[in-house]
Amino acid sequence: MPLASCGGKGSCAAAGTAGRRALIIPSACASRALASFALRGVRKGLREVRGKEKKERRTQGRAGRTMEKNELEELRDRVSCAAVLEKAGFAIDLPESTRKAVKYRRGAEIIIVIHGGKGWFDPLSDAKGDVFSLVGHLDRAPFASAVRRVASLVNFVPTQPTWSRPSSDRRPASIPKRWATRRKPWPGSMTWRYLHNDRFLTDAVIRAAIRHDLLREGPRGSMWAAHRDGDGRLTGWEERGPEWRGFSTGGAKILFRFGPIQAPRLCVTEAAIDAMSLAELERERTDSLYLSTGGGWSPATDAAIRALAAQPGVLLAAATDNNSQGERYADRLQAAATEIGCAFARLRPAAIDWNAELKARSGKEREGRVGEEGEGRLPHTRRPRQG
Repeated sequence: MPLASCGGKGSCAAAGTAGRRALIIPSACASRALASFALRGVRKGLREVRGKEKKERRTQGRAGRTMEKNELEELRDRVSCAAVLEKAGFAIDLPESTRKAVKYRRGAEIIIVIHGGKGWFDPLSDAKGDVFSLVGHLDRAPFASAVRRVASLVNFVPTQPTWSRPSSDRRPASIPKRWATRRKPWPGSMTWRYLHNDRFLTDAVIRAAIRHDLLREGPRGSMWAAHRDGDGRLTGWEERGPEWRGFSTGGAKILFRFGPIQAPRLCVTEAAIDAMSLAELERERTDSLYLSTGGGWSPATDAAIRALAAQPGVLLAAATDNNSQGERYADRLQAAATEIGCAFARLRPAAIDWNAELKARSGKEREGRVGEEGEGRLPHTRRPRQG
């Protein structure tokens, strides 16, 4: 078959050359299109790579956080709050401690260790927590520093309290049942003699406390002083005696209440002995309710005080001890009075506490009576001068 004519050799050559140019050298528009297509592919690839890298980083971060959390839990299990406190110079106050709540002191500072050494709280403030927060509380240190401090105590074994009574696996009877099985003090009983002879309380105050079901005979001449909630339910008792002081096992400190329940003057002390001593010194003012926190400041105690202080016309009197701890309690009471909007007063004993004040005043009165009796004796009945 004959081929079509190209219209001359030159024309065909030109056409062939142009065709080859079209294949080898694209136009400007085609170049931009190809470049855009190529960049889209590169961008997609970069996004995929970056997505994989982010996913890997997230996975690694989660693994790292899990590992860090596990390490912190291990430290928390291996280092007790007791170790931190002993290294910081605190000492166990054994008479004020129980197996479930061990009290540590450093000067005026107090820390109570609970939950088998895993937890703690400061009865003079709202601070509480675990071993890491304890280091932060004592040293005012950031968390990272607290972790390093705790880690340094892994092999330290703190001193364990030596309890005078062996532990018992028997579950103790309920608080009301144990209270009901104990006798009330009677004239001449060991508890009565302890309150009258050792604590200088008069028979009238002791009888008034018994009449309101506030006292029981404890072991070995000790006294039990009832704590009750706002509804009058027994929650526990303070234990004080010649050789023992503490709080009922399984009980809760709220308030010891001595006096008219609706009295407008609330005198807050730190011990039932002090509450009754202040009542003795003030001759049991009928407008006063004498309270004791039992040496603690639990949320339940704080709520009970605020509930009483919220009544109309109330005066909240801080009758706490004459020391740094007593002043801290007084500051908290003053802050509560300010928040509630009731009147406030500070009753500060001249001695360390109200029972010491009662003893000092009673001693002077007895000395005065002895002096008066000596002046009234006949000359021949007086003892001769010695030397």
